[in-house]
Amino acid sequence: MKTINVIKFAEMILHRANNLSHHAAYVDSLNVFPVPDGDTGTNMSLSMNSGAKDVSAVNQKHIGKVGTALAKGLLMGARGNSGVILSQLFRGFTKKIENNEEINAAHLANAFAAGVNMAYKAVMKPVEGTILTVAKDAARAGLEVAKSETDVIKLMAAIVEEANASLKRTPDLLPVLKEVGVVDSGGQGLVFVYEGFLAELRGEAFTGETKFVVQDATFNDDHEHLLNFMSTEDIVYGYCTEFMVRLETGKRQFNETNFRNEISAHGDSLLVISDDEVVKVHIHSESPGTCFNYGQQYGSLIKLKVENMREQHRELLKEQARSEQNKKGQSKEKAPFGIVSISMGEGISSIFKSLGVDVTVEGGQTMNPSTEDILKAVAEINAETVFIFPNNKNIILAAEQARDVSDRHLVVIPTKTIPQGITSLFAFNPSGDANDNEERMLAAISAVKTGQVTFAVRDTNIDGIDIKKDHFMGLIESKIKVTNVSRLALAEELLNELLGGAEVLTLLYGEGVPTAEVEAIEAYCAEHYPEVEVEVHEGGQPLYPYIFGVE
Repeated sequence: MKTINVIKFAEMILHRANNLSHHAAYVDSLNVFPVPDGDTGTNMSLSMNSGAKDVSAVNQKHIGKVGTALAKGLLMGARGNSGVILSQLFRGFTKKIENNEEINAAHLANAFAAGVNMAYKAVMKPVEGTILTVAKDAARAGLEVAKSETDVIKLMAAIVEEANASLKRTPDLLPVLKEVGVVDSGGQGLVFVYEGFLAELRGEAFTGETKFVVQDATFNDDHEHLLNFMSTEDIVYGYCTEFMVRLETGKRQFNETNFRNEISAHGDSLLVISDDEVVKVHIHSESPGTCFNYGQQYGSLIKLKVENMREQHRELLKEQARSEQNKKGQSKEKAPFGIVSISMGEGISSIFKSLGVDVTVEGGQTMNPSTEDILKAVAEINAETVFIFPNNKNIILAAEQARDVSDRHLVVIPTKTIPQGITSLFAFNPSGDANDNEERMLAAISAVKTGQVTFAVRDTNIDGIDIKKDHFMGLIESKIKVTNVSRLALAEELLNELLGGAEVLTLLYGEGVPTAEVEAIEAYCAEHYPEVEVEVHEGGQPLYPYIFGVE
């Protein structure tokens, strides 16, 4: 195969999202630390699904436009560090092909290389032995092969081969991976992406149902443009029609080319995706029933769906009008500052609200909010400057990406823990200016130490500590310090590590923690650290029974 056309490229993206989704749990399991929040696979899968959804909604005739839709969807849906890096890889990739109608082997190799350059620029301190290394090594192999190879399938095969080889080398570059006995989870996720690309180019069958089809191409990623320059009456084919055909023996023999050509007479925005058993069809038509009848010639119909796009367009026009009215109302007066904070648990959200946070976004260890989630929170605030508190090291990149794509003045305070967020908010001065407040809150981060109690999801050994599944672990910042089968005993051990020379302890207890246990910890502190002021709050956070902030 010498070139990849727009249909093949779109199908690569859709199958790629499917391929990673099926392996997300495995990628999650590669988390180095045995804490119950290994979410790299989940984050990457959700990020890719967001990109695939935007591709499925765009009706374009050349690869560059489809690539633009992919980049936008990934950018807005990016979750966690792995998701943000993935979005940057494909942002660079698609910018390289944005003027192409088709891509050849050289184009493909150069696009992967451009993606690597973009991703490295997005990370302040790139770490080798991660997804970045796997992407870099694979891209280098692609550039080398492209010097003599013009077949895109052979080029993609070389990229996949080197990506797998690089993944196996990650423990040699990152000692903690070797210590625990796993490869890098983000790198593994990227390998699944590339393997999905290659499987589609080869025409190989893949396990599971394709998650996405091209849909609602009339309402593509440029909604506002279409609303302004298109009336409801301009919609020629008014019904977005989707169905699947389970192919059956004794019925008409299926040939994808013939099927595509014949059904195209009944509408536009057609996409047909098939394997040996099932055909998935999307078409905009004035006669959905005719399309269904045609599909029945090949087998049984399953999962039928019809949507009236003219009615959808009318609703979008109404929504735009409401949005414009809200903007007019908001533009009258703006507060100098607004604050968005990522939170976990109702109690912690209440604390943030009491400290002046305007909007909290649910997220944290088990579910990282996307770039779009953060931007939606910002949109609720009518202020000149909006400060964003990630409160988790795996959310900082998404917050920074939201800052970079927004036309608002957003400032990210790179808090890695809930206690850092709380302490920084105490430093906020409503009467100061934006720069002064940024400096004050950044300085406050270093004034607090964070301890966390959680449980182990598997047996492992880290830094000489033998950890057993279901035993409790105590972490200071992101380093495991103690482990114990008793939660109360472990909490006391962790406090011994934290409270030397401390003045204030803020204790946030999570969901399901009994009051008697909290009182026992308070009594322990009163007996052994009488000079420390203890503040206790019900945080309601999941998976982490205790979060300690020490100043």
